[in-house]
Amino acid sequence: MRIGELARLTRVSPRALRHYESEGLIASERAANGYRVYDAHAVVRVRNICHLLAAGLTLADVHCFAPCLDGDMSTAPPSAEGLRIARDRLAVIDERIRAQTAARDRLARALEAAPAPSG
Repeated sequence: MRIGELARLTRVSPRALRHYESEGLIASERAANGYRVYDAHAVVRVRNICHLLAAGLTLADVHCFAPCLDGDMSTAPPSAEGLRIARDRLAVIDERIRAQTAARDRLARALEAAPAPSG
């Protein structure tokens, strides 16, 4: 299938698909006309990549799951390495939430302390 069909089936933009390919996460062949051609397994692979990204992992994290990307990742038991990566990513997300909450609280306090506008 060509990139447009893969994009339609996976609801992923062609640009993102080209990026996944440049990262070595999916592969294509080149047709005689130069178009990228993907095999049917690419649909499952892209959906698994999206599943991992939606869970908060990065593309760098997804590389560690490369051997599993062609199976049903949503129901497969996680590996020890997969759990470690997920826990590490969760810690990063939690720290970002703490930092954003602190910034929000500082801004709220500053607004509460600001004099009312005259006018």
